[in-house]
Amino acid sequence: MSINISNLAKGNLGSISTWDDYPFSCKYCLYWQCPDEYKRFKNAKKQTLIRKKSLWVQDTKRLFGECGKLLSLNGVPIAYAQFAPPEFLPGSAIYQSASPDYDAVLISCLFIPKLKNRGKGYGTELLENILIDLRARGIGAVETFARKGNPDNPSGPMSFYIKNGFSIVKDDDEFPLLRIDLSGS
Repeated sequence: MSINISNLAKGNLGSISTWDDYPFSCKYCLYWQCPDEYKRFKNAKKQTLIRKKSLWVQDTKRLFGECGKLLSLNGVPIAYAQFAPPEFLPGSAIYQSASPDYDAVLISCLFIPKLKNRGKGYGTELLENILIDLRARGIGAVETFARKGNPDNPSGPMSFYIKNGFSIVKDDDEFPLLRIDLSGS
């Protein structure tokens, strides 16, 4: 079994897993980048969506740095993560628990689409890789909106983040804002 974690790039964006329901893949999802247009994109061509996502990745990398990762198992991507400062992810402003702090990087997605790949430590390995990367870049804190209850959510279940050192900073019935400080760890 060979595990590889790579930075998200124009060249590997197309290899991200697909599934049967909208948005069909993280590579087509623009929920965080274009919240006002997200529902309108439901009928857009997949090539249009992946092109728009690719442009976001390129622009964000130019202005912020690496903003996503893929975890591959035996050469096949099985997990996706996306992160950036909140100003690059305007969809973060719509959550009722509160907007994320602008001193932190927001993990908007950390998703393992196939149930058979969950609960095996891949998510933790991907999260640890992200935190090491961000700490090395001088980022002091990371936040995320995790879901209570249903673990089948692209941002990930709250219990996963709590287990990995995050704590609730702004509670909500469904999507609390969680945070981990990197400067002291």
